[in-house]
This record gives sequence, C-alpha cells and structure tokens, in this order.
Amino acid sequence: MAAPHIPFNRASPTGAEHRYIGEAIANGHISGNGPFVARCAAWLERRTGCSRALLTHSGTGALEMAMFLADVGPGDEVVMPSFTFVSTASCVAVRGGIPVFVDVRPDTLNMDETLIEDAVTPRTKAVLPVHYAGVGCEMESILAVADRHDLMVVEDAAQGIMASKDGRELGGIGHLGAVSFHETKNVTSGEGGALLVNDPKWVERAEIIHEKGTNRQAFFRGQVDKYTWVELGSSYPMSEINAAFLFAQFEGAEAITRRRLAIWESYHAAFATDEDAGRLRRPIVPDGVSHNAHMYYLLLPDTERRDGLIQHLRDRGISAVFHYVPLHSSPAGLRYGRVHGDLATTDDMSSRLVRLPLWVGMSDSMVERVIDCVQAFVAPAARAELSER
Repeated sequence: MAAPHIPFNRASPTGAEHRYIGEAIANGHISGNGPFVARCAAWLERRTGCSRALLTHSGTGALEMAMFLADVGPGDEVVMPSFTFVSTASCVAVRGGIPVFVDVRPDTLNMDETLIEDAVTPRTKAVLPVHYAGVGCEMESILAVADRHDLMVVEDAAQGIMASKDGRELGGIGHLGAVSFHETKNVTSGEGGALLVNDPKWVERAEIIHEKGTNRQAFFRGQVDKYTWVELGSSYPMSEINAAFLFAQFEGAEAITRRRLAIWESYHAAFATDEDAGRLRRPIVPDGVSHNAHMYYLLLPDTERRDGLIQHLRDRGISAVFHYVPLHSSPAGLRYGRVHGDLATTDDMSSRLVRLPLWVGMSDSMVERVIDCVQAFVAPAARAELSER
C-alpha cells in the first residue's frame, strides 16, 4: 500500500474559525472595518508595537499602500532584492516607479545591506528589505543608510509574523511594514494582509489611502461632519469574514509557531551530518534573530541535484518545491526594473534551493519520512544505488 501523500503546505485551522465567522454574520457587518477587523488590528498593534495596523485584502495591497505613502511616481526608484515575490516589485512598477535590484547575502538570502548605499540615486524614494523565511534583515544598517539619504524604509514582512530581530518584531522596525496572511503563511485568512504604520505621522494619510482616498475614518471618529474624496487611494480593507478567520488564527499563533519550530528543528538536526559531509547546506539563522519557522529549505550543490531531489521526493509522494525565479531575469523585471551590480549570489542560490514540507498538521512520522527520503537521495551510496535501478 502506498504511503499517504505529504503536501508541501496545508492551512491549519485552530478550531474557532467557524464560530467566529458565524458571529461576524450574526453581527450583520461583513464588509471591512467591523468588530473582527478591529480585534485583529489591536492584536497586531500590541504584538508589533506599531502605531496603527490597517487590515488589507492582501499583502500586495499593503505594499501598494506603502508606495502611495512613499509618494513613488514615474521614474522614482526603490531599492530591493531580486530574490523575492513579484508583489515586492509590482507595487513599485504599478505606480510608474523603477525597482532597483541588488544582490542578497549568501547566509540568510536577505538583501545585502552593504550594497544598498551604492544603489541610491537622486531618484531613490525608498528601500524595501524582504525578511526571507522569517529571518530578519540587518535593519539597523538599512535604517542608517535611509537616514543619510532621507529615504523611507518599507519592510516586506510577508513571511515575518511572530518573528523578530534584536527583540523587535518584523514589520515593526522600519517606517512601514507589510505582512501577509495568504494561505501559505504561518497564520492565515486565506487571502489577506496588513499595513503596519510605525511612524505616527503617517497614520492619518494611511487611513485615507486605505478607504479609497476618503476621510471616512475621521468622519466615524466625529472629526469631520461629512466625509469626502481627499486624495488618491483604493479599496484595501479586509472583509469581516476573513478577519473572523484570522482572529482565530491569532489566538492560536503561539501554538502554531511552537509546532512549526519543532518541525524546523527536527529537519535542522537531521541534516547536520549531511551538511558536514558537503552534501547540502542548511539555513543559517544569525545571532539576534528569532525566526518563525516559516519555511525549511536546503541548498543542493547544483541545479541538477536540486531538481533530482524534487523529482525523487515527488516519486515517493512528497511535495517539495523550489522558490523564486529572480525578478531581474523575469520578463516584467527586465521591462520595468534595473539591476545594480552583480547578482551572482541571487542567481546561484535560486538555482539550488528546495523547500521541504512544513505545516502544523504534519505528524512526526511524516517529518521522519521526508528526512529519510532526502537522505536516501543525497547520501553517495544511496545515490549510486538509485542510478542503477
């Protein structure tokens, strides 16, 4: 009998989602900015220390709001890594701006903070660091560069909920932070995100952009006697149904993170010998980083062996996947962005990386099965035996 399939990812309800969705329906308010949205916003504000959390329909929406606030327009530049999801760059390009791609660090795969300053030009408006795999970027150095050049720092913390750098929550360190609650994230609303406004001076304008460019929130607070269109914005709020699901996830966030970290640590311990033997490289988590086990990846010696491992696992009912195709080599990246410097590390890492299944409902036996199948492929004796079949 074939072993059961192990998917790469599966969302993990906590048990309260159905009840809270029922409450949202009974409340008679299922559009944005209702009671469950307010609860989620309060949770994020307590957790991250931000001045205001605005729940959005997606992490992409949160990044687009950030570019509104940074006043990015035609020809303006935003420095970012190429090794990231398309939304990091599209939020700039959709406003006529230019994503400027720099290389990543070989240890964390985060943007190399030492390359940012040289990429800054008179057209640069912002820096957009991405906390890859929930491992925090070197934010102190990035903020220092931004300070010297009067730039906004927008953290792409899509993968960063429940993670911190030097004791500060990811997304709550720069001027603005964007988080995602997509189905693939540690805590989820199916689709959803949030803009974290860390500098109080941006709160009022962020609320206006969030509400289609109107001062509707000021009206609800009694600060104006009617609301009207005051600047450009769009319809970014998260619905109450999504927020009800998300609040249940927030209540279980500590338990979710503990289980994910336990799986991550099982992988990490198991592959130490393989790393020592030069068969693969494990993730590197620097001092001062408290990560959230968003993913567990391995770096194989070359693309051929990476692809071979993915196929080997697939043949045994295990879904493992590579990650980003670098944006600087994508059709839209070539059209809308520009490269600053050599992106050799980005190209190398993206060609060798494989992500292993990691989700809360994975049993210990599933984790062991993944480990055994990986080791059967990477161990030289096992690989020779496979080639003879």
